[in-house]
Amino acid sequence: MIERADLLIPILITGLSPLFVYLFRKNINQREGASFAAGIATFAYILTFVPTVLSGKVAIYTLFTILPGMEVKFCMDGLGIIFALVASFLWILATSYNIGYMRSLDEHAQTRYYFCFAVAIFGAVGVAMSANIFTLYLFYEVITVFTYPLVAHHQDEEAYHGARKYLVYLMGTSKLFLLPAMVLTYVLCGTLDFNLKDIAHGIFPATANPVLVQITYALFVAGLAKAAIMPFHNWLPSAMVAPTPVSALLHAVAVVKAGVFSVCRVLLSGFGVDAMTNLYLGTPTAVFAGITIVVASVIALTKDDLKARLAYSTVSQLSYVVLGVTLLAPLAVTGGIAHIAHHAFSKITLFFGAGAIYVASHQKKIPAMAGLGRRMPWTFGAFAVASLSMIGVPPVCGFVSKWYMINGAVTSGQYVFMGVFLASTILNAAYFTPIIYKAFFDAPAPGVDIEHYSEAPLSMVIPLCFTSVMSVVLGLYPDIFMRFIQVFMAVK
Repeated sequence: MIERADLLIPILITGLSPLFVYLFRKNINQREGASFAAGIATFAYILTFVPTVLSGKVAIYTLFTILPGMEVKFCMDGLGIIFALVASFLWILATSYNIGYMRSLDEHAQTRYYFCFAVAIFGAVGVAMSANIFTLYLFYEVITVFTYPLVAHHQDEEAYHGARKYLVYLMGTSKLFLLPAMVLTYVLCGTLDFNLKDIAHGIFPATANPVLVQITYALFVAGLAKAAIMPFHNWLPSAMVAPTPVSALLHAVAVVKAGVFSVCRVLLSGFGVDAMTNLYLGTPTAVFAGITIVVASVIALTKDDLKARLAYSTVSQLSYVVLGVTLLAPLAVTGGIAHIAHHAFSKITLFFGAGAIYVASHQKKIPAMAGLGRRMPWTFGAFAVASLSMIGVPPVCGFVSKWYMINGAVTSGQYVFMGVFLASTILNAAYFTPIIYKAFFDAPAPGVDIEHYSEAPLSMVIPLCFTSVMSVVLGLYPDIFMRFIQVFMAVK
């Protein structure tokens, strides 16, 4: 490990960006330019840590100590840099998309919107760079608090209802489960620092009461409700009342990715593979994740609202990450972590596409989108590519994640979970392919005149096309993120 004080720079950039958004509130170009500049600067500076991480070193810096073993502490390793790069990079594209969406619909309270959006990214980068459970908890809660106004953005009865459910689920589980889990960890271990040296050995001593360790583990899994494992998933579909760019933030960039990232970090760097194996912690979690994957996919089949279908797709896809990690087989763990990045690029494309469709046609229902692909070929083409990634068709990046996870399940003899992945693939195809078929090959729905429709503004179409291309690039060149995962799993 090497100490690097400049770990604070990405935190400072993302932390100060909301301030500049507010200061430039009277000039919309400067206000949105501040988000662009912060996203580019954050991404560029995180890139400077790539050589350090790939050399097998972990950068670390302690800001201050509250109690012995309880510090505000940051790090950059193979796992953290994946989430940090994805969040900061997609922030740049999301800002462009936000401009097209918010201006086209002439949305109200745009300064508040951009301010909260920037704070959410600050929280995501903080979670990615947390070197201990305490720091992770602080930034995890920042995301929850500042995404609430985004979910409630429309300020009508439906928005407030969805936002209340969002806050009750996420804040409630973190207080009822995550906070006690952190206290128990501190009592049992005397520290909240993650073991960043290897994923085999966690921070719990061999002398720790195994029943208390199991209870602590259960509290962590329940407390990290942003991962949307059933039954703590219902906040996510309810949050679809938010503007579509917020849905993209929730489902691809900050919120749910903070959830599954935290699960990966706590399970691998907190408990460790050995403790999870010896205390039989992995399989029960894998069962819950497997049930979530299949049940959420079945529910998605029943939804004819595009965002609702995508929401349940996200619930299902998030549990791929959890299932891959809790299988505890090296290949499955690799695929699970890779899916954090691969799912992000594909899912943000799908939500960008949903928003572009709404801006261009004001259509939300899938049957009403019949024939729209002929009027919006770029949007629906990108949507189709991202759908193939969700299904797991090569050469799109979703295939790479599934390939590793299925191989991990097979090589470890856990064939039931191989069946879960295969069943999910069939269900994914069942709820994505009809959307594409209707858009390109069906006649327009009765009463819907598609002739006057055209593509959404370029500031929306370009980002969604770019993210769809990136989904293919990551499928053709998976080493972009795989090298970080290999380093994370091999660090000693």
